Amino acid sequence: MNDHILDMNSDYADYLSDESRRAGQADKIAFPKSGNEVREVLQTAAKNSWPVTVQGARTGITGGCVPDGGLILNLSRMSSIGGIEGGCMMVQPGALLQNIRDATKGSGLFFPSDLTETTASIGGMVANNASGARSFLYGAVREWIQSLEVVLANGETMRIERGVHKADGLDFRLGSIEGQLPAIRQPHVKTAAGYFVQPDMDLVDLFIGSEGTLGIVTEITIKLLPKPEQTNGLTAFFVSEEEALDFVRFLRDDPEASKALAAIEFFGNRTLELLRRMKAENAAFAGLPKLEPGFHTAIYFEYDGDVPDAVIEEADKAVECWFSDDEHEIEKLKIFRHAVPEAVNMLIGERKKTTPSLTKLGTDMSVPDDQLENVMKMYRNGLAEAGLEYVIFGHVGNNHLHVNILPHTMEEYEKGKALYLDWAKEVVARGGSVSAEHGIGKNKTEFLKLMHGENGIREMRKLKHLFDPQGLLNPGNLFP
Repeated sequence: MNDHILDMNSDYADYLSDESRRAGQADKIAFPKSGNEVREVLQTAAKNSWPVTVQGARTGITGGCVPDGGLILNLSRMSSIGGIEGGCMMVQPGALLQNIRDATKGSGLFFPSDLTETTASIGGMVANNASGARSFLYGAVREWIQSLEVVLANGETMRIERGVHKADGLDFRLGSIEGQLPAIRQPHVKTAAGYFVQPDMDLVDLFIGSEGTLGIVTEITIKLLPKPEQTNGLTAFFVSEEEALDFVRFLRDDPEASKALAAIEFFGNRTLELLRRMKAENAAFAGLPKLEPGFHTAIYFEYDGDVPDAVIEEADKAVECWFSDDEHEIEKLKIFRHAVPEAVNMLIGERKKTTPSLTKLGTDMSVPDDQLENVMKMYRNGLAEAGLEYVIFGHVGNNHLHVNILPHTMEEYEKGKALYLDWAKEVVARGGSVSAEHGIGKNKTEFLKLMHGENGIREMRKLKHLFDPQGLLNPGNLFP
């Protein structure tokens, strides 16, 4: 037996679940510290036909790192961070986003990916093509990956460099693997749903967003940018959702307003109501700023540079606007944003005491620019007709809003689940994506099928079979 592989016991119980609250089971677990150790573990797993579930910090919310038997390959101890060379930095997959940020302090450079959850690991971010609020300006993590070291299911190790390893049309070769990429539709929206495929593509992108189904990423070279001299954060409160969305349109469409605009975030009326309630009833939220009764809908927006005069003039139409021009104050504004999912999880946690199988239902879909108002209307009408409690918030700049349905009973949960599926069908019909940043994991495989159809799923399975003929890597992710 490989010395790095341990038998599962109660000491490792936490590794059977993630933030999705999905729970699994496993027979073995390994905590490698190097690419060589990963290769040895995979070779042992292949010899014994053990399915392998890859984990990082387990902050994902789609069940992607929850095992269904076999061996857990936890990369959290592969967390080293190298020095900065030529505007790039080498990191191991277990390095946390917060640690990467700390490592760049004082360098004059920064890593543009800005997830809400700073304890996410960079390996997990790569696996899901994660993004966050500032993806409006900087895109998803894919944009900031220069190269990857990947260990395949057979133990073969390869380094894949952006600009060096490319497909020829849809034909490709990587090490001993050669074949054809599937001809599947990529929506023209922010997306983290299934394999990223384009003719003549950089093959490093094939592994970004593949959710650990094609190979295990053991080393990542990230690209850094010069840090902006100043960042300004603002939160504007409006008397209606209509006025708030008009302001979003102005920010995105006005040439002056959109310069250096890094983020646009939305907080619906029910979201603000929930924060008011939590501030009044729970000491954990006492530090939240007071939200006046006239604040119906809020838009948080951020500039890497000066706020244009035209934006200041337009923001005067808001009931009130909070402004901050230093990192400490901006972090306080971001705490306001981060308080929303915390409040939702706390609320569901209370309800689980009487209905243990209850969970929230959180959407992660995106649509083209011209569909924003239509999809908002779809959400509101469906929720009103179903009579469900909910909050809406998220990355409105990318037309990527999170609807969190908050059921009281399992009957409401099932009603919400059916509604979510109906929405997904409509979003796909409108040219959108069923997952913009959280990935598919094991919980949303039916949505991926809905997006790509039977033939698309069949083609993606063929690609996986080329890299993983035994089907051992992260079984259940992307495909049932």
